[in-house]
Amino acid sequence: MKKQLLTLGILFSFFACTSTKQLSKNEPQKLRDENTFLISEISTDETYGFTEKNPVEVGGVKDSEGPINERRFLNALAGPNGEKVSYYRAGSCCPIKSDNNPFGFGSVMLDNYRVTWENSKDTVSIFINMYDSGKLKAPVGFTIKK
Repeated sequence: MKKQLLTLGILFSFFACTSTKQLSKNEPQKLRDENTFLISEISTDETYGFTEKNPVEVGGVKDSEGPINERRFLNALAGPNGEKVSYYRAGSCCPIKSDNNPFGFGSVMLDNYRVTWENSKDTVSIFINMYDSGKLKAPVGFTIKK
């Protein structure tokens, strides 16, 4: 009887945990098209994407899609009034810890992109992490490409 109760308890725990489980942080992002992520929200966090401590997490390294995911994210952005954005990769920087390091140890590097939009006098830095995945949002000051 104890063995049956223990088995039922384990099964109940397993199904209870899986039925209420939230989406994994590393689930694939939805695509608008082959070169653009589908983003539906603008961040309210003024540091999101603008600091190495709070980078945009696009993931993709495990599937050899890290760099294309970075571009898919940037292609989903528009300027404050819907303007077309342009960007270039300024380089890698800022070592961070990640459980998704392809070598299984040490730090990984963020990529820094310089982003501007039509008629803008400013160029902003956006820090992107292609090793980890998170919910994608447009950074403060940007809108979502239509």
